[in-house]
Amino acid sequence: MEDFNSNDRKYQEAKKQVKAIKGFYIHAAVYILVNLFIVAQNVKGGASAGDMDNYWTAIFWGIGLLAHGIGVYVPKFILGRKWEEQKTRELMDKYK
Repeated sequence: MEDFNSNDRKYQEAKKQVKAIKGFYIHAAVYILVNLFIVAQNVKGGASAGDMDNYWTAIFWGIGLLAHGIGVYVPKFILGRKWEEQKTRELMDKYK
């Protein structure tokens, strides 16, 4: 395996991205476990599994999870390093 210089910019960016992905995976796992528990408790308490009241937490939390996923994965494709470098050059040329 190749040794990486911990001061290398690319290494630091990759490490930061891995941490963000790991955080998203943990968020997704907690989302699944907690919502399964909530639905199970509601069904155990007498509500039917098809009752919409069981799913409001999952729906709104799911919107937050989706936003988290977009925050982790989309910026790399839309506003990634190439865009940053291009914008930096553009602004440097503008202020010369």
